[in-house]
Amino acid sequence: MTTSQTGILARLQLRHPGFTLDVDLQLPGRGVTALFGHSGSGKTSCLRCIAGLERAGTGLLEVNGECWQDSASRSFVPPHRRALGYVFQDANLFAHLTVRHNLEFGMKRVAAHLRRVVWSQAVELLGIGHLLERMPEHLSGGERQRVAIARALLTSPRLLLMDEPLAALDLKRKQEVLPYLERLHDELEIPVIYVSHSPDEVARLADHVVLLEEGRVIAQGGLHETLARLDLPIAFSEDAGVVIESRVAEHDPTYHLTRLVFPGGDVLVAQRDEAIGHRLRFRVHARDVSLALERAEGTSISNLLPARVEQIVAADTPAHVLVRLDAQGTPLLARITRRSADQLGVIEGKALWAQIKSVALLG
Repeated sequence: MTTSQTGILARLQLRHPGFTLDVDLQLPGRGVTALFGHSGSGKTSCLRCIAGLERAGTGLLEVNGECWQDSASRSFVPPHRRALGYVFQDANLFAHLTVRHNLEFGMKRVAAHLRRVVWSQAVELLGIGHLLERMPEHLSGGERQRVAIARALLTSPRLLLMDEPLAALDLKRKQEVLPYLERLHDELEIPVIYVSHSPDEVARLADHVVLLEEGRVIAQGGLHETLARLDLPIAFSEDAGVVIESRVAEHDPTYHLTRLVFPGGDVLVAQRDEAIGHRLRFRVHARDVSLALERAEGTSISNLLPARVEQIVAADTPAHVLVRLDAQGTPLLARITRRSADQLGVIEGKALWAQIKSVALLG
């Protein structure tokens, strides 16, 4: 059964003793959507319902025009007939098969004339050409996950589901795999739903984010706007801040700096190797933004942006407030003391200068 709707529509209710999943999701039909929340918030349950591994008692699920479940008409497409790939925390490779044969197993699930991801593309994207004749026991954790992702891609899925694929890896292995996940994001049009409880992974990979709490959606929307909202719990975490898309504008060989530009202005970062025009994503934590009434002179802080106050709320301590700023179209968050806010006369609509003490490049 097909519909005319593009994107992903998931209205799902699943009841377990002591827990109920009740979500209404409208997700884009391309890019990476992150399901984000604490352990027990319902992320994996939601993913399993989308995969058909658990059957929502009440559900409507449409993926880019194809209906996979409609409880009103009692239709339910079983998991093996859903054109999806699923990557688990554990790579789940067949231990008795080489990497090559593990990949071939994925390909055999799809008739040749229906394959949209070819062998060479998957192998090159995940950088596993040199691993094809190895057995899984001779792979690192990061290599096993890359093979698992390639195997899922070779099923030519209409949707790729990833359930905390980096959770079992140490930091070094995570850093090994993340660039390959970014390549999938940049080079494939297959929509990805990515479950994570890591703010860093979400900031680096996601375009769209769904915040879950106790089985319910508390927010969903574009990553940049959602992270800048002051009515969500994420704004009060230690990692509160915004993610900004930029491009490389200039390299300064004298001081070994690179200038990144974005709609709100520009920032200087430690010199990068990327070519002029290359897109880079960076993160600015609220704790790393201070405010001034005038553009500061004689300061070591180089990244200064004109901004206007949009919203002020009390922080999680009585001594601080959170301020949302509009830097010429780019949202910023600042965490400052109430004393500083009063001394500066911070009110909605006030023009200020945002002083960015630190920029965290993502990738």
